Amino acid sequence: MAAVTAVVLATNLVTTGVVANAQPPDEPPACTDTLPELRYLVLFGTGTTRPAAAREITAACGALTGYYPQIGVAVATSPDARFATRMGPDRAFSAQRVMRPQHGPRKADETESTRAQVTADPAAVSTVDLTSAQWDMDLIHADRSRLIHQGNRNVVVGVLDSGVDPNHPDLRAALDPALSAGCLSGIPDTARKAWVPTASPHGTHVAGTIAAADDGRGIVGVAPGVRVASVKVVDDAGFIFPEYAVCGLMWATTNKMAVTNNSYFVDPWLMTCNRDSEHVVFEAVRRAVDYATRQGTLTVAAATNESADLSDPGGQTADGPSGASGVDRRTLDSGCKVLPAGLRDVVAVSATGSDKLKAGYSSYGLGVIDVTAPGGEPRSSSSPPAASASADSAKASCVLSTVPDGYDRYCGTSMATPHVTGVAALLASSHPEASPSELSRMLTDQAESVPCPADYDLDDTGAQDAYCDGYAPYNGFYGHGMVDAEAAVTERPATDLPLIEPAVSEPGPGES
Repeated sequence: MAAVTAVVLATNLVTTGVVANAQPPDEPPACTDTLPELRYLVLFGTGTTRPAAAREITAACGALTGYYPQIGVAVATSPDARFATRMGPDRAFSAQRVMRPQHGPRKADETESTRAQVTADPAAVSTVDLTSAQWDMDLIHADRSRLIHQGNRNVVVGVLDSGVDPNHPDLRAALDPALSAGCLSGIPDTARKAWVPTASPHGTHVAGTIAAADDGRGIVGVAPGVRVASVKVVDDAGFIFPEYAVCGLMWATTNKMAVTNNSYFVDPWLMTCNRDSEHVVFEAVRRAVDYATRQGTLTVAAATNESADLSDPGGQTADGPSGASGVDRRTLDSGCKVLPAGLRDVVAVSATGSDKLKAGYSSYGLGVIDVTAPGGEPRSSSSPPAASASADSAKASCVLSTVPDGYDRYCGTSMATPHVTGVAALLASSHPEASPSELSRMLTDQAESVPCPADYDLDDTGAQDAYCDGYAPYNGFYGHGMVDAEAAVTERPATDLPLIEPAVSEPGPGES
């Protein structure tokens, strides 16, 4: 019996050894160039070093091009279609790949594209004083606040947008080229050509509302005494890929900017869900915003122009980018949010017209909107925010600000947001020790309450165009209310923060 057992056992050992030797150990498939090289956003655990991230990305057939160790987010490239699968679909995402089937016009924004995006001859820009046409500044009492305090040059605002015109006479004193950068590769590029506007005047218009000079000509910004940095996060097709936004937020934070203005939503979806591959986008942007907040940079963002209730999108369906099989229909849930406006610690802004009524295009939502500001409302209800650039009646009630070679009016939440950013910059000037949460609290505490309208039938059809939840001090249309620039420079906060008394503005570079 013992002899038979020994023979059988020996035979099994020999057989097992032969089989084992006949099967080579598992190896990943060889890297291949199955796609044009695409850019990916990749998530890593907190504490992962750059060399460790590089090794893992290389093993998955990619190349590390940028890394933000503070938040464990990497930017990588790969021509291999299986890169995301190798890394894990909940860790790697390529907006380029999702948007690749898209063909057609550039993504619309509130502004009209012009042939030149940088002022060619500053001396040719009109010297007429246009401040009397800035109804928006009167609405938030910025016409009075600038007589008291215009902001401090130690305060820098990051304009995360399509670029800021460095030659415009209203912006030259405010714009700081040394702090400006382009983020269209996912990593900051400080070369001038990387951060100047090339396809849209959007960023120039936004910057003017924040900090255009008070020099008796053109328009005046909410906080003409502060500086702005051009942080380019919008590409020439009009898209804001998540790696652009992460780069912009991290650049502003690293350079200790007090506030960032984010008049955009992160592509490729209006609302990004915290699930599946979308989790990569959601988590990367969330980490960047959280890091900014911890490090002292306040994030202010537009609620978008989709007339959407952002408070609870659960069960709604939405069109995504077109794929090979047509439009991608997605079912939203409560974890789907507009980025970055829908994130915690972000000041989300809705838009009103000159009558303080929510603009028809402005998105809204109880628990999402923090404050409101003037974004304008085209007089023609059929006119979209991106109306004709001509000074026609449909745009007469839009917001006037700087554009290359002059000035123009545009309507949108993008135009409302820089009013809030400007007020936040005034608060940061008066309270230099204030944290982002303290600045946010002051913004909301000082806001002028705007009650829900009794009737919101904008087109006179007999049906309500949107429903406002809440009560006067806090509701879904206006949040805590209309921001107040005068209060920002005169009122002492409820906290123990000291109020720095206004002083004569410090001279800027090259000024005396």
